[in-house]
Amino acid sequence: MSLRHFLTLLDLSSEELHQLIGRAVELKNWQKNGRIYEPLKNRVLAMIFEKSSTRTRVSFETGMVQLGGHAMFLSARDTQIGRGEPAEDSARVLSRMVDAIMIRTFEHDKIERFSEFSTAPVINALTDQFHPCQLLADMQTWFEHRGDIRGATVTFIGDGNNMCHSYINAARQFDFTLHVAAPAGYHPDPDIVAGAADCVRLFEDPVEASRDSDLVVTDVWASMGQEEEQREREKSFAGFQVNADLMRQAGKDALFMHCLPAHRGEEVSAEVIDGPQSVVWDEAENRLHAQKALLEFLLA
Repeated sequence: MSLRHFLTLLDLSSEELHQLIGRAVELKNWQKNGRIYEPLKNRVLAMIFEKSSTRTRVSFETGMVQLGGHAMFLSARDTQIGRGEPAEDSARVLSRMVDAIMIRTFEHDKIERFSEFSTAPVINALTDQFHPCQLLADMQTWFEHRGDIRGATVTFIGDGNNMCHSYINAARQFDFTLHVAAPAGYHPDPDIVAGAADCVRLFEDPVEASRDSDLVVTDVWASMGQEEEQREREKSFAGFQVNADLMRQAGKDALFMHCLPAHRGEEVSAEVIDGPQSVVWDEAENRLHAQKALLEFLLA
């Protein structure tokens, strides 16, 4: 197979994404049943982290081990990347030594430049603009609990951030309707919205946006790198908390998701995230299985 990168959900076709989700479910079952499957023996994944991580690092590292390969942790502090080596040069060197490169960074254009000069597959493990690996896990979780998401209504409540942008791309690729509820000044990138105009509606009232929804999703109000805006954002997002009252506006069988880490009492109440509609722990675990399917797709 020719070189493929995974920078956004749009880098795979809708059919490929559906196949990947199905494969993730299969790999999860194999793992639960104790089946050893090592198609990536002697393969190496370089993991570049310029942002801190729990789920991303553990899931990719565990996934490579379970597939028979090895994952190498590279922090900006301990490499030449952190001393200003251009992304283009790092890409040229690292891709000659490893089989795939996973990057968690700030500016999305950095990972685009990196992939342009890499001869190994590059995976976006989060940028300020997109978080596609999380959406693979979210879609797997939905499919496990409810089946195909085609035709469903999903409501994203909160900042029009990387998670919101990836949900917009998911609406295009998985054919569902997305309601985005955000306060004025925090709506998603209009160009990204325009690409999915037929399946995205913008709201400034979270109650209206949630009405009869099948899935309600939220994220922290201040993402990494925005900590200095926390107090200002708390004021702007007052009234946008996902709580029991809001969930009652959604469909009676609606699910709740959050990419984690969560701030209980801010963007979501403890009653919701720990309640029966929440599937956040399945969602978190599925980062492992969905990414194993992605690694197999790109490398095997």
